Amino acid sequence: MKRKILTVAAHPDDEILGCGGTMARLSEEGHEVRTLILAEGATSRDPVRNRGERQSDLTKLGEAATQAAEALGVESVELFDLPDNRMDSIDLLDVVKRIEEKIDQYQPDTVFTHFSADLNIDHRIVNDAVVTACRPQPGQVVKEILLFEVPSATDYQIVAGRAPFTPNLFFALSDSQFRKKMEAIRHYAGEMRPFPHARSEQSIEALAAVRGSQVGVPRAEAFMVGRILI
Repeated sequence: MKRKILTVAAHPDDEILGCGGTMARLSEEGHEVRTLILAEGATSRDPVRNRGERQSDLTKLGEAATQAAEALGVESVELFDLPDNRMDSIDLLDVVKRIEEKIDQYQPDTVFTHFSADLNIDHRIVNDAVVTACRPQPGQVVKEILLFEVPSATDYQIVAGRAPFTPNLFFALSDSQFRKKMEAIRHYAGEMRPFPHARSEQSIEALAAVRGSQVGVPRAEAFMVGRILI
């Protein structure tokens, strides 16, 4: 049965870091996979947000998101322009409304998004907004909410007093699916860092191997189940 998948990410590159290989696998299996990216991803580098001064960077990130989606076989990627790492400056309801609009448009049965106890404020807000937009009221089309980890954000959180990311769902990745993930992430070269940074190619490969070893396969991506309705 063909499924409709929507990945809702905070920033350009989160979607690939969090579930790029899984999106490649689901696309290969014939499912409809789409991506929604909410924040613009560059202006937090400046003391005051100025989209005009970062327009070149934002254009490059938009192009990278499109190219990364193509590498994975994703049917569409849509970028909004919410403030990068400043999403706490806008009303949560405004974020929820944007997600609800796309859920109404795409009618996904499965949504991938950020884990709730992430270090990055935008990641946490996106989780809150997705959970709100997908609340289990009568007629809700979303049957599955799956939460991903983002290297250099989820793993940087100090979890004392918080629930840590403890995956209980794994997608095994073939060699070709993992290669597609790495091809996609290379389109975000400006967001990558040299090893031993958690957002380096070597660290991404190592995390896939660790997650695979937890379930007896060479490589995997790991998730926490938010909700599944059968």
